[in-house]
Amino acid sequence: MPTYTFRNKDTDEVFEQFMSISELDGYKESHPELVQQPSAPFIGDAVRLGLKKADPAFRDYLKSMNKANSKGVSKSTINYD
Repeated sequence: MPTYTFRNKDTDEVFEQFMSISELDGYKESHPELVQQPSAPFIGDAVRLGLKKADPAFRDYLKSMNKANSKGVSKSTINYD
């Protein structure tokens, strides 16, 4: 179930509420003093994806592409590591 962030219009208090998406509309109707705030989705382990090195076979493929396509062209900026 997702977590939603709300702000109280009267007190400016910001808090999170854990509920299913089917409960969300009813919750907002019964609490008119609240405004739903945008929030970033939870991406868990996906955060680390940008920190991993490419597979060695893929790096070799990039090197071969660079070599085949760099004749007469300025040096490629492909990062192999």
